[in-house]
Amino acid sequence: MPYSLLIHNCGQLLTMVGTAAQRPLAGLQLRDWPILENAFIACKNGQIVALGPMAALDKAQVTADTQVLDAQGQVVMPGLVECHTHLVFGGNRAHEFQRKLHGETYLDILASGGGILSTVRATRAASAAELLDNALHHLAGFRQYGITTVEAKSGYGLEAETELQLVQVAQEAGRRQSVRVVPTFLGAHVPGPEYKGRPTDYLQMLVRDVLPQLSPADVPFVDIFCEEGAFAVAEARQYLMQAQALGFGLKIHAEQLHDLGGCEMAAALGAVSIDHADYLTPAAAARIATQTQGQTVAVLLPLVPLFLRQERYAPGRAFIDAGLPVAVSTDFNPGSCPSKNLWLALSVACLKMGFTAKEVLAAATINAAWSIGQQQHCGSLEPGKRADLLLLDVRDYQEIPYWLGENPVRSVVIGGHLQ
Repeated sequence: MPYSLLIHNCGQLLTMVGTAAQRPLAGLQLRDWPILENAFIACKNGQIVALGPMAALDKAQVTADTQVLDAQGQVVMPGLVECHTHLVFGGNRAHEFQRKLHGETYLDILASGGGILSTVRATRAASAAELLDNALHHLAGFRQYGITTVEAKSGYGLEAETELQLVQVAQEAGRRQSVRVVPTFLGAHVPGPEYKGRPTDYLQMLVRDVLPQLSPADVPFVDIFCEEGAFAVAEARQYLMQAQALGFGLKIHAEQLHDLGGCEMAAALGAVSIDHADYLTPAAAARIATQTQGQTVAVLLPLVPLFLRQERYAPGRAFIDAGLPVAVSTDFNPGSCPSKNLWLALSVACLKMGFTAKEVLAAATINAAWSIGQQQHCGSLEPGKRADLLLLDVRDYQEIPYWLGENPVRSVVIGGHLQ
């Protein structure tokens, strides 16, 4: 059977293939993956089947039925993996952006009934059709940025019925277009307004009424926001343990605004990722790396402090040096990061978190895939993986974070099909 798709004359083929066995890339491995020059990559039945220098191309596999793309000496790489988004929601919070410009903080707005609760009101008022249309619109935008896999959190319903609806909308949006959607249940975003002052009661409602209606096979992860104004560490621990007993993988939003110890707590339970981590100390990062044997990924979200005009960014360089695996995401959401531009996030991670170009590209591909349990399918260029590929309008990978905010994507391939 001939190749169904061939991309040839790749100036640089960014493989993201590390030497680590069954774990995310960490430390020096984050920048030691190979780049193939003057290379090709070939696909059959939606999967990568061969790659290497042009001299090794089996021309007998290239027939009139093969779709051939000429990379023209430019960069080809895996599709980006967007591993932390709040995809499904109603309305927007442009009015709160003006409040922030006048000096109010994220927690000030949340305490006044805005923030997450503002989006909850808009989401509850929206129909399922409206929510689906919004999600499909955003997924089309992600695809234009070369993002081929998206994690989608619930969390703007904060009641059983709407939270289940948000998961269902994310799943349906994944079925209706080519970008792959991995749902995460974040019903524990903050306590629902009906449970004000009763966070434990709210969490127990989720455990009793919602989690049993979800299948870990379809919704692999349960997440919680552990922060002042959301849930305390002890509350988060109990909830995550209950979710784990039901078969769900674990995630946590923690150390975004304060150092409360949520990251270490969740990592000790075996969480696949600890997200935000702006206030996670390098010493704690080193302990997590050792305790989890490099299996827990710190998902860093550099556009959030940028948009919130905060001075504190996660110390990514120190995390890398401590051996903690790291990923980079936008945290696309209506309040603290209304941006789908993951390329901009990569540049800010270099400027504010100390990443190098090779490190940040691996963080947004193979390590991001690990952080949502998709490492067997995407994130690197290897035979047997899904053919999710990008052709970029740059000739050297070092240009990618250099062109600040630009979208370098010329062509997107998902599952072996040109989009």
